[in-house]
Amino acid sequence: MMEGVRAVRILSVLAVASILAGTWMISSDSDESIGANEGGEPFFAVESDSSEDGQLEQSRDEDNDGGEGSELPSRLIIGGAGALGSLLIGSMMLEFVKVTVLIALVSPMLAGMKRNREDMLTRGRILGYVEANAGIHFSALRDGLGLANGVTSYHLHTLESTGQVISWRDGKLRRYAVSTLSIEEVGRIKNPIVGTRLAILEVLADSGSVGVPGTEIRERLKISRQLLSHHLSELRNVDVVEAASNNRRPNWRISDKGMDILVASREISTKEAVR
Repeated sequence: MMEGVRAVRILSVLAVASILAGTWMISSDSDESIGANEGGEPFFAVESDSSEDGQLEQSRDEDNDGGEGSELPSRLIIGGAGALGSLLIGSMMLEFVKVTVLIALVSPMLAGMKRNREDMLTRGRILGYVEANAGIHFSALRDGLGLANGVTSYHLHTLESTGQVISWRDGKLRRYAVSTLSIEEVGRIKNPIVGTRLAILEVLADSGSVGVPGTEIRERLKISRQLLSHHLSELRNVDVVEAASNNRRPNWRISDKGMDILVASREISTKEAVR
């Protein structure tokens, strides 16, 4: 996260410097051209035929050099604008890019403002909301508390810097949780059971210790035997489900660990559906 913030700051500084340098060069060239036209005096001279070709060639060389030099300011401006535009587009399309840009560019400005009681209250609200909604992503947190992008990123960055909050990238999103969670709790939040596997756990959760045969699971979920076998194998490898007997085709039941994961996955799925 911090490496991304530094990269954004360096890129932004270089982009702005390029735009300013290109603008200054164009302005300087314009001033010099105006000064030459205002202060110049008409000059007429008769040149010999022997020197005329040499002067024409020199004039062409000067024109070519000037043409190449005049392109540099435009390239600087275009390059700088392109870099800033890339950051803007990335921020619009990817949440984790937006969070990085906000922390890199907005947080320093807000950090320079005087701390007051309202800042502490806002930070407390964010911390409480993250604690109650472990794994919440940036946009949902911002909308849930009705805060602006810059304010949210600034306080989250402060909480993370002081070790009160942790964050991680999840696809296009950036998610947050309080740092007091155990490693197992963080693991469940980072890797929730979703989709077909979540549906399998829901079926098994209602069966108790007796378990459910594979044929019944397939019928209730309308999936093939191969797909069910694949998901059961993956769930069994992480001790989420277990066989209820030693039979060749046993009933399947959810383990204690699986029940804890199911509860956490239900909460995350419900919160994501609401938002």
